[in-house]
Amino acid sequence: MNKIVLLLLTSYLLFAQNAVKDENTISSKTEIKLTEQEEDQLKKNKISDYKAELRALEKEINKEQVWTKSYSSYLTSLEVRENLEKIKDRIDYLKKKGSSVSEKDELDALISKEKILASQIEKLKEKDSAPFSKLLTPSNIDVIPTITNPFDILTGISLIKTLNTDFDDYIKRKKELTDLIELIRRENKIYEEIEALDTKKEYAKEIDYKKKQLERFETALDTISVTADVYQQRLEIIKLNTNKEVEAQIYRLVNIGIVILVVFVIFFLLKLVVKKYITDNERFYMANKIITFTNVTLVILILFFNYIENVSYLVTILGFASAGIAIAMKDWFMSILGWLVIVIGGSIHVGDRIRVDMDGMKYVGDVMDISLLRITLLEDITLASIRESRRAGRIMFIPNNYVFTRMIANYTHSSLKTVWDGIAITITFDSNHKKAMHLCKEITKKYSKGYTDITRKQLNKLRNQYSLKNTNVEPRVFSFIEPNGISIDSWYLTNAYATLTLRSVISTEIIDAFNREDDITIAYPTQKINIENFEPRSMPSELEIV
Repeated sequence: MNKIVLLLLTSYLLFAQNAVKDENTISSKTEIKLTEQEEDQLKKNKISDYKAELRALEKEINKEQVWTKSYSSYLTSLEVRENLEKIKDRIDYLKKKGSSVSEKDELDALISKEKILASQIEKLKEKDSAPFSKLLTPSNIDVIPTITNPFDILTGISLIKTLNTDFDDYIKRKKELTDLIELIRRENKIYEEIEALDTKKEYAKEIDYKKKQLERFETALDTISVTADVYQQRLEIIKLNTNKEVEAQIYRLVNIGIVILVVFVIFFLLKLVVKKYITDNERFYMANKIITFTNVTLVILILFFNYIENVSYLVTILGFASAGIAIAMKDWFMSILGWLVIVIGGSIHVGDRIRVDMDGMKYVGDVMDISLLRITLLEDITLASIRESRRAGRIMFIPNNYVFTRMIANYTHSSLKTVWDGIAITITFDSNHKKAMHLCKEITKKYSKGYTDITRKQLNKLRNQYSLKNTNVEPRVFSFIEPNGISIDSWYLTNAYATLTLRSVISTEIIDAFNREDDITIAYPTQKINIENFEPRSMPSELEIV
Protein backbone atom coordinates (compact mmCIF):
# COMPACT_ATOMS: atom_id res chain seq x y z
CA MET A 1 0.00 0.00 0.00
CA ASN A 2 2.80 2.37 0.90
CA LYS A 3 4.49 1.55 -2.37
CA ILE A 4 1.37 2.46 -4.31
CA VAL A 5 1.04 5.81 -2.49
CA LEU A 6 4.72 6.56 -3.10
CA LEU A 7 4.34 5.76 -6.80
CA LEU A 8 1.34 8.03 -7.13
CA LEU A 9 3.13 10.87 -5.35
CA THR A 10 6.14 10.50 -7.63
CA SER A 11 3.93 10.59 -10.73
CA TYR A 12 2.20 13.74 -9.52
CA LEU A 13 5.50 15.50 -8.91
CA LEU A 14 6.75 14.57 -12.38
CA PHE A 15 3.52 15.84 -13.96
CA ALA A 16 3.74 19.12 -12.06
CA GLN A 17 7.38 19.59 -13.08
CA ASN A 18 6.52 19.00 -16.75
CA ALA A 19 3.65 21.45 -16.52
CA VAL A 20 5.96 24.12 -15.14
CA LYS A 21 8.45 23.47 -17.95
CA ASP A 22 5.70 23.72 -20.61
CA GLU A 23 4.51 26.98 -19.09
CA ASN A 24 8.05 28.41 -19.13
CA THR A 25 8.46 27.32 -22.75
CA ILE A 26 5.21 28.99 -23.79
CA SER A 27 6.16 32.14 -21.92
CA SER A 28 9.58 32.17 -23.62
CA LYS A 29 8.03 31.73 -27.06
CA THR A 30 5.62 34.61 -26.38
CA GLU A 31 8.50 36.86 -25.44
CA ILE A 32 10.36 35.93 -28.67
CA LYS A 33 7.27 36.60 -30.74
CA LEU A 34 6.82 40.07 -29.25
CA THR A 35 10.48 40.91 -29.93
CA GLU A 36 10.14 40.06 -33.65
CA GLN A 37 7.12 42.36 -33.97
CA GLU A 38 9.06 45.15 -32.36
CA GLU A 39 11.94 44.55 -34.73
CA ASP A 40 9.60 44.66 -37.77
CA GLN A 41 8.08 47.90 -36.56
CA LEU A 42 11.55 49.33 -35.99
CA LYS A 43 12.55 48.39 -39.55
CA LYS A 44 9.43 50.02 -40.94
CA ASN A 45 10.17 53.19 -39.01
CA LYS A 46 13.73 53.27 -40.32
CA ILE A 47 12.56 52.67 -43.88
CA SER A 48 10.02 55.48 -43.45
CA ASP A 49 12.80 57.81 -42.30
CA TYR A 50 14.94 56.79 -45.25
CA LYS A 51 12.06 57.46 -47.64
CA ALA A 52 11.68 60.95 -46.23
CA GLU A 53 15.38 61.55 -46.91
CA LEU A 54 14.90 60.18 -50.43
CA ARG A 55 12.05 62.59 -51.09
CA ALA A 56 14.24 65.50 -50.05
CA LEU A 57 17.04 64.26 -52.31
CA GLU A 58 14.60 63.77 -55.17
CA LYS A 59 13.61 67.43 -54.95
CA GLU A 60 17.27 68.40 -55.23
CA ILE A 61 17.75 66.03 -58.16
CA ASN A 62 14.73 67.42 -60.00
CA LYS A 63 16.31 70.89 -59.95
CA GLU A 64 18.80 69.66 -62.56
CA GLN A 65 16.08 69.58 -65.17
CA VAL A 66 18.38 69.51 -68.19
CA TRP A 67 19.93 66.16 -67.29
CA THR A 68 16.90 64.55 -65.68
CA LYS A 69 14.62 65.45 -68.61
CA SER A 70 17.17 64.11 -71.08
CA TYR A 71 17.35 60.85 -69.15
CA SER A 72 13.57 60.68 -68.95
CA SER A 73 13.33 61.19 -72.72
CA TYR A 74 15.84 58.40 -73.22
CA LEU A 75 13.79 56.00 -71.07
CA THR A 76 10.62 57.06 -72.88
CA SER A 77 12.19 56.29 -76.26
CA LEU A 78 13.25 52.85 -75.02
CA GLU A 79 9.76 52.18 -73.73
CA VAL A 80 8.20 53.30 -77.01
CA ARG A 81 10.56 51.07 -78.99
CA GLU A 82 9.80 48.11 -76.70
CA ASN A 83 6.06 48.64 -77.09
CA LEU A 84 6.47 48.90 -80.85
CA GLU A 85 8.29 45.57 -80.98
CA LYS A 86 5.49 43.91 -79.00
CA ILE A 87 2.90 45.44 -81.31
CA LYS A 88 4.76 44.21 -84.39
CA ASP A 89 4.93 40.70 -82.97
CA ARG A 90 1.21 40.79 -82.23
CA ILE A 91 0.48 42.13 -85.74
CA ASP A 92 2.49 39.31 -87.32
CA TYR A 93 0.60 36.77 -85.23
CA LEU A 94 -2.81 38.23 -86.12
CA LYS A 95 -1.93 38.38 -89.83
CA LYS A 96 -1.03 34.71 -89.83
CA LYS A 97 -3.59 33.22 -87.45
CA GLY A 98 -6.22 35.90 -86.78
CA SER A 99 -9.52 35.00 -88.39
CA SER A 100 -12.32 36.22 -86.12
CA VAL A 101 -13.94 39.63 -86.43
CA SER A 102 -12.59 40.79 -83.05
CA GLU A 103 -9.06 39.79 -84.06
CA LYS A 104 -9.36 41.71 -87.33
CA ASP A 105 -10.56 44.78 -85.45
CA GLU A 106 -7.64 44.37 -83.07
CA LEU A 107 -5.31 44.08 -86.08
CA ASP A 108 -6.59 47.36 -87.57
CA ALA A 109 -6.21 49.11 -84.22
CA LEU A 110 -2.68 47.77 -83.76
CA ILE A 111 -1.64 48.88 -87.27
CA SER A 112 -2.87 52.40 -86.52
CA LYS A 113 -1.06 52.36 -83.19
CA GLU A 114 2.10 51.10 -84.91
CA LYS A 115 2.10 54.11 -87.25
CA ILE A 116 1.72 56.50 -84.32
CA LEU A 117 4.54 54.88 -82.35
CA ALA A 118 6.75 54.76 -85.46
CA SER A 119 6.31 58.52 -85.92
CA GLN A 120 7.20 59.04 -82.26
CA ILE A 121 10.34 56.96 -82.66
CA GLU A 122 11.34 59.11 -85.66
CA LYS A 123 11.11 62.14 -83.41
CA LEU A 124 13.03 60.39 -80.63
CA LYS A 125 15.55 58.56 -82.81
CA GLU A 126 18.37 60.79 -81.61
CA LYS A 127 17.49 60.00 -77.99
CA ASP A 128 17.19 56.21 -78.09
CA SER A 129 20.72 55.70 -79.42
CA ALA A 130 22.40 56.86 -76.22
CA PRO A 131 21.32 58.95 -73.22
CA PHE A 132 22.44 62.59 -73.05
CA SER A 133 23.75 62.52 -76.64
CA LYS A 134 23.04 66.21 -77.19
CA LEU A 135 24.23 67.30 -73.76
CA LEU A 136 27.49 65.37 -74.07
CA THR A 137 28.23 66.77 -77.51
CA PRO A 138 29.96 70.18 -77.37
CA SER A 139 28.84 73.05 -79.58
CA ASN A 140 29.63 72.48 -83.21
CA ILE A 141 32.53 74.57 -84.48
CA ASP A 142 31.66 75.82 -87.94
CA VAL A 143 34.18 76.51 -90.63
CA ILE A 144 36.73 78.86 -89.13
CA PRO A 145 36.82 82.04 -91.25
CA THR A 146 40.14 83.18 -92.62
CA ILE A 147 40.91 86.75 -91.59
CA THR A 148 42.07 88.53 -94.74
CA ASN A 149 40.99 92.16 -94.22
CA PRO A 150 40.40 94.65 -91.38
CA PHE A 151 36.67 93.95 -91.33
CA ASP A 152 37.41 90.31 -90.46
CA ILE A 153 39.22 91.42 -87.29
CA LEU A 154 35.88 91.96 -85.60
CA THR A 155 34.76 88.58 -86.90
CA GLY A 156 37.84 86.94 -85.35
CA ILE A 157 37.32 88.65 -81.99
CA SER A 158 33.64 87.68 -82.03
CA LEU A 159 34.60 84.09 -82.87
CA ILE A 160 36.97 83.86 -79.90
CA LYS A 161 34.31 85.30 -77.61
CA THR A 162 31.75 82.79 -78.92
CA LEU A 163 34.15 79.86 -78.45
CA ASN A 164 34.89 80.91 -74.86
CA THR A 165 31.17 81.21 -74.13
CA ASP A 166 30.46 77.77 -75.60
CA PHE A 167 33.28 76.19 -73.60
CA ASP A 168 32.09 77.86 -70.38
CA ASP A 169 28.59 76.50 -71.01
CA TYR A 170 30.03 73.01 -71.57
CA ILE A 171 32.04 73.17 -68.32
CA LYS A 172 28.94 74.42 -66.51
CA ARG A 173 27.08 71.40 -67.88
CA LYS A 174 29.84 69.14 -66.53
CA LYS A 175 29.62 70.72 -63.07
CA GLU A 176 25.84 70.29 -63.03
CA LEU A 177 26.29 66.62 -63.91
CA THR A 178 28.91 66.19 -61.16
CA ASP A 179 26.59 67.69 -58.56
CA LEU A 180 23.74 65.53 -59.82
CA ILE A 181 25.81 62.33 -59.56
CA GLU A 182 26.76 63.22 -56.00
CA LEU A 183 23.05 63.43 -55.12
CA ILE A 184 22.31 60.13 -56.88
CA ARG A 185 25.16 58.44 -55.01
CA ARG A 186 23.74 59.62 -51.70
CA GLU A 187 20.39 58.30 -52.86
CA ASN A 188 21.89 54.91 -53.68
CA LYS A 189 23.55 54.68 -50.27
CA ILE A 190 20.16 55.19 -48.64
CA TYR A 191 18.71 52.49 -50.89
CA GLU A 192 21.48 50.14 -49.75
CA GLU A 193 20.37 50.75 -46.17
CA ILE A 194 16.78 50.09 -47.20
CA GLU A 195 17.85 46.91 -49.02
CA ALA A 196 19.44 45.59 -45.81
CA LEU A 197 16.19 46.19 -43.92
CA ASP A 198 13.84 45.09 -46.72
CA THR A 199 13.46 41.35 -46.02
CA LYS A 200 10.38 41.12 -48.24
CA LYS A 201 12.16 42.67 -51.26
CA GLU A 202 9.48 45.32 -51.70
CA TYR A 203 11.99 47.92 -52.89
CA ALA A 204 14.08 45.66 -55.10
CA LYS A 205 12.76 47.20 -58.34
CA GLU A 206 13.44 50.77 -57.22
CA ILE A 207 16.91 49.83 -55.98
CA ASP A 208 17.76 48.21 -59.32
CA TYR A 209 16.45 51.27 -61.22
CA LYS A 210 18.57 53.66 -59.14
CA LYS A 211 21.70 51.54 -59.59
CA LYS A 212 21.26 51.57 -63.37
CA GLN A 213 20.59 55.30 -63.28
CA LEU A 214 23.81 55.91 -61.35
CA GLU A 215 25.81 53.77 -63.77
CA ARG A 216 24.48 55.69 -66.78
CA PHE A 217 25.13 59.08 -65.22
CA GLU A 218 28.67 58.05 -64.19
CA THR A 219 29.33 56.87 -67.73
CA ALA A 220 28.08 60.22 -69.00
CA LEU A 221 30.42 62.02 -66.57
CA ASP A 222 33.42 60.01 -67.81
CA THR A 223 32.46 60.87 -71.40
CA ILE A 224 31.98 64.58 -70.76
CA SER A 225 35.28 64.76 -68.84
CA VAL A 226 37.28 63.25 -71.70
CA THR A 227 35.37 65.29 -74.29
CA ALA A 228 35.95 68.51 -72.35
CA ASP A 229 39.73 67.98 -72.40
CA VAL A 230 39.79 67.28 -76.14
CA TYR A 231 37.38 70.15 -76.82
CA GLN A 232 39.52 72.55 -74.80
CA GLN A 233 42.67 71.60 -76.72
CA ARG A 234 40.88 72.09 -80.01
CA LEU A 235 39.59 75.50 -78.94
CA GLU A 236 43.08 76.53 -77.85
CA ILE A 237 44.44 75.73 -81.30
CA ILE A 238 41.63 77.64 -83.03
CA LYS A 239 42.05 80.66 -80.74
CA LEU A 240 45.82 80.62 -81.23
CA ASN A 241 45.50 80.62 -85.03
CA THR A 242 42.77 83.27 -84.96
CA ASN A 243 44.82 85.54 -82.69
CA LYS A 244 47.81 85.20 -85.05
CA GLU A 245 45.65 86.17 -88.05
CA VAL A 246 44.15 89.10 -86.16
CA GLU A 247 47.61 90.33 -85.15
CA ALA A 248 48.81 89.97 -88.75
CA GLN A 249 45.88 92.03 -90.05
CA ILE A 250 46.39 94.71 -87.39
CA TYR A 251 50.09 94.90 -88.29
CA ARG A 252 49.15 95.09 -91.97
CA LEU A 253 46.56 97.77 -91.29
CA VAL A 254 49.07 99.84 -89.32
CA ASN A 255 51.56 99.63 -92.22
CA ILE A 256 48.91 100.67 -94.72
CA GLY A 257 47.86 103.51 -92.43
CA ILE A 258 51.43 104.73 -92.25
CA VAL A 259 51.76 104.58 -96.05
CA ILE A 260 48.48 106.48 -96.54
CA LEU A 261 49.54 109.05 -93.95
CA VAL A 262 52.83 109.57 -95.81
CA VAL A 263 50.90 109.97 -99.08
CA PHE A 264 48.62 112.58 -97.50
CA VAL A 265 51.62 114.46 -96.10
CA ILE A 266 53.36 114.43 -99.48
CA PHE A 267 50.29 115.72 -101.30
CA PHE A 268 49.67 118.29 -98.57
CA LEU A 269 53.20 119.60 -99.04
CA LEU A 270 52.66 119.50 -102.78
CA LYS A 271 49.57 121.68 -102.36
CA LEU A 272 51.57 124.15 -100.31
CA VAL A 273 54.19 124.32 -103.06
CA VAL A 274 51.51 124.81 -105.73
CA LYS A 275 49.88 127.51 -103.66
CA LYS A 276 53.22 129.28 -103.26
CA TYR A 277 54.34 129.20 -106.89
CA ILE A 278 51.03 129.38 -108.83
CA THR A 279 49.44 132.77 -108.48
CA ASP A 280 46.69 132.41 -111.06
CA ASN A 281 43.48 131.42 -109.33
CA GLU A 282 42.09 129.28 -112.16
CA ARG A 283 45.33 127.38 -112.62
CA PHE A 284 45.65 126.95 -108.86
CA TYR A 285 42.06 125.60 -108.69
CA MET A 286 42.72 123.12 -111.50
CA ALA A 287 46.04 122.03 -109.99
CA ASN A 288 44.43 121.62 -106.60
CA LYS A 289 41.63 119.48 -108.09
CA ILE A 290 44.17 117.31 -109.94
CA ILE A 291 46.24 116.82 -106.78
CA THR A 292 43.16 115.93 -104.74
CA PHE A 293 41.90 113.48 -107.39
CA THR A 294 45.34 111.88 -107.68
CA ASN A 295 45.63 111.63 -103.93
CA VAL A 296 42.24 109.90 -103.52
CA THR A 297 42.91 107.61 -106.51
CA LEU A 298 46.30 106.60 -105.13
CA VAL A 299 44.82 105.81 -101.71
CA ILE A 300 42.08 103.69 -103.32
CA LEU A 301 44.68 101.82 -105.40
CA ILE A 302 46.78 101.15 -102.30
CA LEU A 303 43.77 99.66 -100.55
CA PHE A 304 42.71 97.64 -103.56
CA PHE A 305 46.14 96.17 -104.24
CA ASN A 306 46.54 95.24 -100.58
CA TYR A 307 43.20 93.54 -100.10
CA ILE A 308 42.21 92.23 -103.52
CA GLU A 309 43.93 88.95 -104.29
CA ASN A 310 43.00 88.95 -107.97
CA VAL A 311 43.60 92.24 -109.81
CA SER A 312 40.89 91.31 -112.31
CA TYR A 313 38.38 92.11 -109.57
CA LEU A 314 39.58 95.70 -109.70
CA VAL A 315 38.98 95.87 -113.44
CA THR A 316 35.46 94.48 -112.98
CA ILE A 317 34.65 96.98 -110.25
CA LEU A 318 35.99 99.88 -112.29
CA GLY A 319 33.99 98.65 -115.29
CA PHE A 320 30.74 98.67 -113.37
CA ALA A 321 31.55 102.03 -111.88
CA SER A 322 32.07 103.65 -115.27
CA ALA A 323 30.06 106.76 -116.00
CA GLY A 324 28.30 105.35 -119.06
CA ILE A 325 26.76 102.44 -117.20
CA ALA A 326 25.87 104.68 -114.28
CA ILE A 327 23.98 107.10 -116.54
CA ALA A 328 22.27 104.37 -118.55
CA MET A 329 21.07 102.54 -115.45
CA LYS A 330 20.38 105.60 -113.31
CA ASP A 331 16.78 104.66 -112.52
CA TRP A 332 17.74 101.10 -111.64
CA PHE A 333 20.50 102.23 -109.33
CA MET A 334 18.18 104.79 -107.74
CA SER A 335 15.51 102.11 -107.22
CA ILE A 336 18.04 99.80 -105.59
CA LEU A 337 19.17 102.64 -103.37
CA GLY A 338 15.52 103.42 -102.59
CA TRP A 339 15.00 99.76 -101.65
CA LEU A 340 17.91 100.02 -99.22
CA VAL A 341 16.41 103.20 -97.74
CA ILE A 342 13.00 101.51 -97.35
CA VAL A 343 14.39 98.30 -95.87
CA ILE A 344 16.95 99.86 -93.55
CA GLY A 345 14.90 102.92 -92.62
CA GLY A 346 11.72 100.92 -92.02
CA SER A 347 9.43 103.68 -93.27
CA ILE A 348 7.30 101.24 -95.30
CA HIS A 349 6.55 97.57 -94.62
CA VAL A 350 4.54 94.91 -96.40
CA GLY A 351 0.91 95.23 -95.30
CA ASP A 352 1.06 99.00 -94.68
CA ARG A 353 -1.58 101.26 -96.21
CA ILE A 354 0.08 104.09 -98.12
CA ARG A 355 -0.85 106.93 -100.45
CA VAL A 356 1.27 107.80 -103.47
CA ASP A 357 0.91 111.05 -105.41
CA MET A 358 1.74 110.54 -109.09
CA ASP A 359 1.08 112.95 -111.92
CA GLY A 360 -1.57 114.84 -109.99
CA MET A 361 -3.43 111.68 -108.97
CA LYS A 362 -3.61 110.08 -105.51
CA TYR A 363 -3.48 106.31 -105.17
CA VAL A 364 -4.27 104.64 -101.84
CA GLY A 365 -3.76 100.94 -101.23
CA ASP A 366 -2.03 98.19 -99.28
CA VAL A 367 1.60 97.20 -99.87
CA MET A 368 1.70 93.61 -101.18
CA ASP A 369 5.42 93.32 -101.86
CA ILE A 370 8.64 95.33 -101.74
CA SER A 371 11.11 93.99 -104.30
CA LEU A 372 14.54 95.27 -105.27
CA LEU A 373 13.10 97.65 -107.87
CA ARG A 374 9.47 98.39 -107.00
CA ILE A 375 6.64 98.41 -104.49
CA THR A 376 3.54 96.39 -105.42
CA LEU A 377 0.36 98.10 -104.25
CA LEU A 378 -3.24 96.79 -104.18
CA GLU A 379 -5.58 99.74 -104.65
CA ASP A 380 -8.59 99.83 -102.29
CA ILE A 381 -11.91 101.68 -102.31
CA THR A 382 -11.16 104.90 -100.47
CA LEU A 383 -12.36 108.49 -100.51
CA ALA A 384 -9.64 109.28 -103.03
CA SER A 385 -10.81 106.56 -105.43
CA ILE A 386 -14.44 107.68 -105.04
CA ARG A 387 -13.87 111.40 -105.60
CA GLU A 388 -10.88 111.47 -107.92
CA SER A 389 -9.81 108.36 -109.79
CA ARG A 390 -13.22 106.60 -109.86
CA ARG A 391 -11.32 103.30 -110.04
CA ALA A 392 -10.26 100.73 -107.45
CA GLY A 393 -8.84 97.22 -107.21
CA ARG A 394 -5.91 97.83 -109.53
CA ILE A 395 -2.41 96.46 -108.90
CA MET A 396 -0.06 99.44 -108.83
CA PHE A 397 3.70 99.16 -109.35
CA ILE A 398 5.58 102.01 -107.67
CA PRO A 399 9.33 102.33 -108.46
CA ASN A 400 11.44 102.44 -105.31
CA ASN A 401 13.12 105.66 -106.44
CA TYR A 402 9.81 107.45 -105.80
CA VAL A 403 10.80 107.68 -102.14
CA PHE A 404 13.22 110.43 -103.24
CA THR A 405 11.00 112.27 -105.77
CA ARG A 406 7.34 111.70 -104.86
CA MET A 407 5.09 112.18 -101.89
CA ILE A 408 4.44 108.84 -100.15
CA ALA A 409 2.25 108.90 -97.03
CA ASN A 410 2.06 105.88 -94.72
CA TYR A 411 -1.30 105.54 -92.93
CA THR A 412 -0.16 102.59 -90.75
CA HIS A 413 3.46 103.30 -89.88
CA SER A 414 4.96 101.36 -86.98
CA SER A 415 2.25 100.35 -84.49
CA LEU A 416 -0.19 103.09 -85.56
CA LYS A 417 -3.21 101.57 -87.33
CA THR A 418 -5.71 104.44 -87.13
CA VAL A 419 -6.16 107.78 -88.90
CA TRP A 420 -8.20 110.94 -88.39
CA ASP A 421 -11.26 111.28 -90.61
CA GLY A 422 -13.64 114.23 -90.78
CA ILE A 423 -17.25 114.89 -91.75
CA ALA A 424 -18.50 118.40 -92.55
CA ILE A 425 -22.24 119.24 -92.42
CA THR A 426 -23.54 122.79 -92.94
CA ILE A 427 -26.49 124.15 -90.97
CA THR A 428 -28.35 127.40 -91.43
CA PHE A 429 -27.31 130.57 -89.62
CA ASP A 430 -30.44 130.59 -87.49
CA SER A 431 -29.89 126.98 -86.26
CA ASN A 432 -28.74 126.17 -82.73
CA HIS A 433 -25.09 125.57 -83.63
CA LYS A 434 -24.05 124.80 -80.04
CA LYS A 435 -26.54 121.97 -79.82
CA ALA A 436 -25.42 120.75 -83.26
CA MET A 437 -21.78 120.66 -82.14
CA HIS A 438 -22.75 118.81 -78.95
CA LEU A 439 -24.71 116.20 -80.91
CA CYS A 440 -21.82 115.68 -83.33
CA LYS A 441 -19.36 115.24 -80.48
CA GLU A 442 -21.55 112.69 -78.70
CA ILE A 443 -22.12 110.67 -81.88
CA THR A 444 -18.45 110.62 -82.91
CA LYS A 445 -17.37 109.78 -79.36
CA LYS A 446 -19.82 106.88 -79.24
CA TYR A 447 -18.79 105.24 -82.52
CA SER A 448 -15.04 105.92 -82.37
CA LYS A 449 -14.42 105.01 -78.72
CA GLY A 450 -12.68 101.72 -79.53
CA TYR A 451 -10.32 103.37 -81.99
CA THR A 452 -9.65 106.19 -79.52
CA ASP A 453 -8.47 103.74 -76.85
CA ILE A 454 -6.34 101.81 -79.34
CA THR A 455 -4.70 104.99 -80.65
CA ARG A 456 -3.89 106.19 -77.14
CA LYS A 457 -1.92 102.99 -76.49
CA GLN A 458 -0.23 103.15 -79.90
CA LEU A 459 0.88 106.75 -79.39
CA ASN A 460 2.37 105.86 -76.00
CA LYS A 461 4.50 103.24 -77.75
CA LEU A 462 5.57 105.72 -80.42
CA ARG A 463 6.91 108.09 -77.75
CA ASN A 464 10.00 105.88 -77.57
CA GLN A 465 10.79 106.62 -81.23
CA TYR A 466 9.42 110.06 -81.98
CA SER A 467 8.81 113.38 -80.29
CA LEU A 468 5.03 113.74 -80.01
CA LYS A 469 3.69 117.16 -79.06
CA ASN A 470 -0.06 116.63 -79.32
CA THR A 471 -1.39 113.24 -78.31
CA ASN A 472 -5.05 114.20 -77.89
CA VAL A 473 -7.11 111.33 -79.30
CA GLU A 474 -10.63 112.43 -78.35
CA PRO A 475 -13.04 113.45 -81.16
CA ARG A 476 -12.90 117.13 -82.10
CA VAL A 477 -15.70 119.30 -83.43
CA PHE A 478 -15.15 122.69 -85.10
CA SER A 479 -17.50 125.29 -86.52
CA PHE A 480 -16.76 127.58 -89.46
CA ILE A 481 -18.74 130.32 -91.16
CA GLU A 482 -19.47 129.47 -94.78
CA PRO A 483 -21.44 131.41 -97.42
CA ASN A 484 -24.44 129.07 -97.06
CA GLY A 485 -24.39 128.67 -93.25
CA ILE A 486 -22.29 127.31 -90.40
CA SER A 487 -20.13 124.30 -91.26
CA ILE A 488 -19.85 121.75 -88.40
CA ASP A 489 -16.66 119.70 -88.90
CA SER A 490 -16.47 116.49 -86.83
CA TRP A 491 -13.10 114.74 -86.63
CA TYR A 492 -12.61 111.29 -85.11
CA LEU A 493 -10.20 108.34 -85.20
CA THR A 494 -11.04 105.33 -87.33
CA ASN A 495 -9.49 102.18 -88.76
CA ALA A 496 -6.98 103.11 -91.47
CA TYR A 497 -8.12 100.15 -93.57
CA ALA A 498 -11.86 100.88 -93.37
CA THR A 499 -12.44 104.62 -93.10
CA LEU A 500 -15.52 104.68 -95.33
CA THR A 501 -17.51 102.25 -93.16
CA LEU A 502 -17.41 104.41 -90.04
CA ARG A 503 -17.81 107.60 -92.09
CA SER A 504 -21.05 106.24 -93.55
CA VAL A 505 -22.42 105.26 -90.12
CA ILE A 506 -21.56 108.54 -88.41
CA SER A 507 -22.87 110.65 -91.33
CA THR A 508 -26.31 109.06 -91.24
CA GLU A 509 -26.46 109.26 -87.45
CA ILE A 510 -25.67 113.00 -87.50
CA ILE A 511 -28.31 113.68 -90.17
CA ASP A 512 -30.93 111.73 -88.19
CA ALA A 513 -30.00 113.59 -85.01
CA PHE A 514 -30.27 116.99 -86.75
CA ASN A 515 -33.61 116.11 -88.34
CA ARG A 516 -35.06 115.25 -84.92
CA GLU A 517 -34.31 118.76 -83.61
CA ASP A 518 -36.67 121.61 -84.37
CA ASP A 519 -34.02 124.30 -83.97
CA ILE A 520 -31.44 122.72 -86.30
CA THR A 521 -31.82 122.93 -90.05
CA ILE A 522 -29.39 121.43 -92.54
CA ALA A 523 -28.35 124.10 -95.03
CA TYR A 524 -27.96 123.93 -98.76
CA PRO A 525 -27.48 126.62 -101.40
CA THR A 526 -30.47 129.00 -101.07
CA GLN A 527 -31.43 132.56 -102.00
CA LYS A 528 -33.53 135.11 -100.11
CA ILE A 529 -35.45 137.93 -101.82
CA ASN A 530 -36.33 140.90 -99.63
CA ILE A 531 -39.44 142.81 -100.96
CA GLU A 532 -39.79 146.33 -99.48
CA ASN A 533 -43.14 148.12 -99.10
CA PHE A 534 -43.82 150.66 -101.88
CA GLU A 535 -46.85 152.62 -103.19
CA PRO A 536 -47.87 151.89 -106.78
CA ARG A 537 -48.10 154.82 -109.14
CA SER A 538 -51.67 155.98 -109.96
CA MET A 539 -52.92 155.21 -113.42
CA PRO A 540 -53.51 158.30 -115.68
CA SER A 541 -57.11 159.39 -116.31
CA GLU A 542 -58.72 159.41 -119.73
CA LEU A 543 -58.24 163.17 -119.97
CA GLU A 544 -54.53 162.80 -119.43
CA ILE A 545 -54.20 160.32 -122.22
CA VAL A 546 -53.24 162.05 -125.43
